[in-house]
Amino acid sequence: MQKKETFGLPTLDEALIKLQRYCAYQDRCHKEVREKLSDLGIWGDDAGQVIVELIEEKFLDEERFARSFVRGKHRFKKWGRIKIERELKKKDITGYCLKMGFQEIDDEEYLETLTTIITKKNQFLKAKNEYERKVKLAKYAMTKGYESHLVWEVVNDLISKK
Repeated sequence: MQKKETFGLPTLDEALIKLQRYCAYQDRCHKEVREKLSDLGIWGDDAGQVIVELIEEKFLDEERFARSFVRGKHRFKKWGRIKIERELKKKDITGYCLKMGFQEIDDEEYLETLTTIITKKNQFLKAKNEYERKVKLAKYAMTKGYESHLVWEVVNDLISKK
């Protein structure tokens, strides 16, 4: 990397070191790194050069980011595929990386998680009748990003067992 005379802005070497720390702390996507570089006052070819070095040194990997994002949001925040996909698209993640990321969710685990969140919500939910209870449960699960056909299947199974 080359050093440039700047006025209060970091040199490319300093920026690279800062971004290496930033990416080592947790997986980042290209968009987050570009925003961080912009905050540091580095744009254009210089930003591209830093990003290329981060990729070459394996500090930046969008597929790895997508996989860890999907895994984390599903297991800890209990998000469904729709919400996860929407958030990844906001981060400009490619279709290939989305597909690879979603391999982290096992279909059985996904359905188990959906059943668990609906069952827990059902315990504390107040509703006048069965229809209202079903609608409230379904709405809750869909706001968490779960597919409507799966939600209704689980809700109907749960309510019919009562």
